[in-house]
Amino acid sequence: MANKPVVLVAAVALIDADGRVLIAQRPAGKAMAGLWEFPGGKVEPEETPEAALIREMREELAIDTAASCLAPLTFASHSYDDFHLLMPLFVCRRWQGEPCAVEHQALKWVRPLRLSDYEMPAADLPLIAMLRDLL
Repeated sequence: MANKPVVLVAAVALIDADGRVLIAQRPAGKAMAGLWEFPGGKVEPEETPEAALIREMREELAIDTAASCLAPLTFASHSYDDFHLLMPLFVCRRWQGEPCAVEHQALKWVRPLRLSDYEMPAADLPLIAMLRDLL
């Protein structure tokens, strides 16, 4: 088995007052375009996953939160063809602003039991059961 680079990506499950989870549709022109995912992004060198999420939520969703509002839930470890993804998933129930699709095709608030109705990247799929158990 060839060595693959490990890519660290932090993801967040935003949960609204009704217990719904926000998912985002990947934009055209990006890898896995059209698939639904938990928002987030790559962790930059010398950046914590929490700091990366705060930055990504501001850039991609136009909302603000604090590290104290991010609770680690679980993580995904998945091998794609050309890299290995390590993705901690955080839960966030408090933020400022209304999420909007700055970099995504669309956003949807989804009940946990309906998350599997949406086509998602392979790495995201195991996270659904953890969210169902939590909610």
